Amino acid sequence: MKQHIMASLSEAQSALNSLLKNADALKKVEEAATLLIDVFSRRGRVYACGNGGSMCDAMHFAEELTGRYRLDRGGLAATAISDTGHLTCVGNDLGYEQVFSCYIDAHGRPGDCLVALSTSGTSKNILRAATAAKSLGMHVIILSGKQNSALAEMSDIYVNTPGGKFADRVQEFRIKILHILIELIERHFFPENYVDQGA
Repeated sequence: MKQHIMASLSEAQSALNSLLKNADALKKVEEAATLLIDVFSRRGRVYACGNGGSMCDAMHFAEELTGRYRLDRGGLAATAISDTGHLTCVGNDLGYEQVFSCYIDAHGRPGDCLVALSTSGTSKNILRAATAAKSLGMHVIILSGKQNSALAEMSDIYVNTPGGKFADRVQEFRIKILHILIELIERHFFPENYVDQGA
């Protein structure tokens, strides 16, 4: 059993080292943080969505913006598209491919931002959500583990962080990137929270 634990950690370490050397991906993360800071500066809202584990990450991202990340501070306007009533209504009546796009149509406003998570880069409901957001004049940030030209075309920023053969490595990268984005946003709006951390 120990060898499997060590192999898993070594694989994760190798993937992380590859990401550290991926200048394009790191630049995209910086661009995403800058965009989100601009949206919040203009009192815009951020919506996050994804399927399965990506949904869990979207919810985690939103709650740490509205609530608390490391230290107490004011909330930032972020919502995960995770309302069970909405998802089951639209999924049943219109089809699962529209569960996120219908929410964006109802709530999104020009200048808001959609942060969409797709491990595979092929989720049809994510593509529909991005299309709906762009049609409303919203910004779109995609976090994925594979390049997808259709999603890339519908996004302002496409953060592609391939982690290996399976989805779990991509998900591990993604939660780290989401935490980095939250930290960079906090450092901008609440610098006092980082005074004792060598900001």
